[in-house]
Amino acid sequence: MASAASAEDNFQCSICLDVFTKPVSIPCGHNFCFDCINKHWDTQDTVFLCPLCQEKFFNRPMLRINTFIAEMAANFRESDQERPRATPKKAGNGNVLCDMCTGAKLTAFKSCLVCSLSLCETHLEPHQRISAMKKHKLINPVENLESRICKTHDDPLELFCRVDQMFVCKSCKDSDHKSHEVVSLEKEVQERMIKLGKEKEITDQMLQARRQKICEIEHSVEDSVKNAVKAQSYGVHVMNDVVEYIRRSQAQLTEVIEAKQEKIETESKGFIKELEEEIVKIKQRKLQLNQVSFTDDALMFLENLLSLTITQPQVKDWSDVTFNSDEFTVQGAMAMLKTTVEKEIRMLCDPDLREMQRHAVDVTLDPDTANSLLNVSSDGKQVMHGDRKRSLPNKPERFEHVLNVLAKECFSSGKFYYEVQVKDKTSWDLGVATQSIHRKGDIRLSPKNGYWTIWLRKGKELIANAGPAIPLHVREVPQKVGVFVDYELGQVSFYDVDARACIFSFTGCSFTEKLFPFFSPCFNDGCKNSAPLIITPVKHNS
Repeated sequence: MASAASAEDNFQCSICLDVFTKPVSIPCGHNFCFDCINKHWDTQDTVFLCPLCQEKFFNRPMLRINTFIAEMAANFRESDQERPRATPKKAGNGNVLCDMCTGAKLTAFKSCLVCSLSLCETHLEPHQRISAMKKHKLINPVENLESRICKTHDDPLELFCRVDQMFVCKSCKDSDHKSHEVVSLEKEVQERMIKLGKEKEITDQMLQARRQKICEIEHSVEDSVKNAVKAQSYGVHVMNDVVEYIRRSQAQLTEVIEAKQEKIETESKGFIKELEEEIVKIKQRKLQLNQVSFTDDALMFLENLLSLTITQPQVKDWSDVTFNSDEFTVQGAMAMLKTTVEKEIRMLCDPDLREMQRHAVDVTLDPDTANSLLNVSSDGKQVMHGDRKRSLPNKPERFEHVLNVLAKECFSSGKFYYEVQVKDKTSWDLGVATQSIHRKGDIRLSPKNGYWTIWLRKGKELIANAGPAIPLHVREVPQKVGVFVDYELGQVSFYDVDARACIFSFTGCSFTEKLFPFFSPCFNDGCKNSAPLIITPVKHNS
């Protein structure tokens, strides 16, 4: 006796995988539900295929209900409803449901690309038993199966074209993609997975390298904090030692001066005493000389003179004896010491920078002076070397051949200060220039030509253009430069703003003209020096 499962196979539509509803037979002998086969053929235009044997019909067959199979299917449906069924399970979060289940749908076990259906284990059974359906393409359950069917050939998209990077069916492979490299989805996935694995490995290495770099930076910061504490402690210790040394030197200098003064006073008292004694002797001789009476009688005068005994006093020749009061003129040496100490301290960290920053002025770039290869920002605060020469009027104030630009503001008295960001640059020029400088042709930066400037070259060579050039030795290349000018004092100083250290000072200058802040971002140098010079607001504590 046939089992219920085998009986069900005899009355099951291979399209909907359920017991026939209005079964019809087509010319090849296969049976389907009336609605199922019609819907299947509705998707085909000129050639109509049997879903099982793929026989082709060039005219759409006429369909009539097979009453015998219909009665048998109805009887089987009635008996089948009387059998107890397993409790259906509902799909969970995002699971694909079976398209054939009625009522509460079971979770789909596979999706068929040929039938365009997702099937539970029960409705999948014909695909595992019927030889024609075993050829169908089964995949893990997915939604929107229509997107996996070729819209041109109605075949499953089970291949991948590596040339066009798209999914194709077997018919596509034999037509539009005939000369292309086409592989199965599984092979493409396998190779893509290998590539993804390598990329993941590279990504993991990149992540690891960056985590390692973070650790290095954190360790560097920790070391920097320790070094900063040590530097502060050492700085306090050294400064205290210097102050104590100066105090001891001052005390000893006082002792030396006092000893010299005491010696001078002692010597002077000895000289005075000796001179006073000689004065007494000289006075005695004077008295003797005064005893000689002056008379017109020559005989009497000579008798009186010869009667006297005049003793010649024993005295020194004081003409070569000098008293030097210049031994105490240490002002020059002390002034030199003060200058030297202040210079060294300014190179380390200038305590007067805050005072200089109080003389900050608002500086903006003058585009009428900028070389045609320079781009000045609309707010006049940035300048950089451009990619092309601009068409600009050749004004007399414009620099013709050198990449220079001046500020709009000029100064002819007092003090002024401004700051320029030079971060990420390998070359730049900064300073001040007089109004009468040459702006056409080649220009040499030096005070005699009206320029007081410093420049950076090759990212590390810092030079003062003093004519001749003076190499400047700094602990690190500055990221922001402060420029201070004292017009009356004749001083132009450059500062590393972050380090608060003096880089260089022009002193003893004689200014007779208006001074303009001067800038040059220099050539782009293949994008190595593409960063702009930026005039930044001056920040200082009140």
